[in-house]
Amino acid sequence: MSSDVLAVTEHRRGGLRDVSYELVTAGRELADEAGGDLHLAVIGGDVEAFAEDVNRKGVDYVHTVDRGEEFNHDVYVRAVEALHAELDPAVVLMPNSVNGLDYAPAVANALDLPLVTDAVAFEWDGALAATREMYNSKVETTVEVDAEAVAVTIRGGEWPGAEGTGDAEIAPFDVEIDEDALGSRVIGFEEAGGGDVDISEADVLVSVGRGIEEEENIELVQELADALDATLSASRPIVDNGWLPKNRQVGQSGKVVTPKVYLAIGISGAVQHVAGMKGSETIVAINTDSNAPIFDIADYGIVGDLFEVVPALIDEFEG
Repeated sequence: MSSDVLAVTEHRRGGLRDVSYELVTAGRELADEAGGDLHLAVIGGDVEAFAEDVNRKGVDYVHTVDRGEEFNHDVYVRAVEALHAELDPAVVLMPNSVNGLDYAPAVANALDLPLVTDAVAFEWDGALAATREMYNSKVETTVEVDAEAVAVTIRGGEWPGAEGTGDAEIAPFDVEIDEDALGSRVIGFEEAGGGDVDISEADVLVSVGRGIEEEENIELVQELADALDATLSASRPIVDNGWLPKNRQVGQSGKVVTPKVYLAIGISGAVQHVAGMKGSETIVAINTDSNAPIFDIADYGIVGDLFEVVPALIDEFEG
C-alpha cells in the first residue's frame, strides 16, 4: 500500500468542472500529510486538453483514459479499478457530485474500501479523519476511518481551486473494457430541471432573500444584476414562494456556487444558505439587521434598507 492519493476529475459537456481544480487542492493536502504523490485521473472527453488544463501546481502525475465523450458509470468504475490496481493509493478522491455519487459507491464496493461521502475537511495521520456536516450543516462530525485505504467524496466549494501551471507527467492509461459488458450508454444530455442559466457557472451573483418582501420587488434586484452584468439567484424562501425557479436557488438544497463576487440582498445567512455560497471569492451583504449571520462571513457589509441601498447602487453602476 503506497501513501499516494488518486483524484478523479470531472467534466461535463466539453468542459472541466470547478470541482476538478478543488480536487487538486484537497488531494495535494492529503498527499502531503500522507507523504505520497498526487495522481489525477482524466476519464473521457477531450482527455489531452483536460489533462493540460488540470495540470496545476502540486500534481505529480496525470493519467488519461480515452473512453467516450460524456460520463458513463461502467467506464468510470472500471477505469478507477484499473488505476487503483496499478497505483495502490491510500486514498481515492472523487467529487460529491451527481456523477461522483453515481460511481463512488460502486468503486468502493469493487475495491472493498470504506467510503466517506461529502467531506468538507480531513486530516491524515496513518489513517483518515474526515469532517462531515449533519442536520442541515448545524453540526460537524469527525469520522475516523479504521483502515489503511479509503474512498472519499468531497463537497464542492470547500477547497479553493488549484492555480499555477504544473509540470506533472501526462501519460495515457490503457484500460481493457468489454463494450458488450457496459450496462449503459450515453445517448444525449438534458439539464435536469431545465432553466435558462446555470448559477454555478456565474462569475458574479446577485442573490435575493426574504427581505425583498414581495414578488414584484424582485424586479428592483434584477435591475441591479443587469447593471452589474451579473446573474440573479435566490435563497430558498424565494424559490419556495414560487417567485424564482428552482435552478436559481443557492444553498444546501439548491446549488453550491463559487463566484468571484456574491452580493447577498435581504438574506439573513441561515446555515443551509451559507453552505452553498461560503466559497465565494468576495461576499457583500446588505441587511437591515446588523446582527444577521450573513455579516459573519461577508467581506463587506452594508447595514441598511435594501430599498434605499439597491437604487443607489443601480445609479452608481449605470452612471
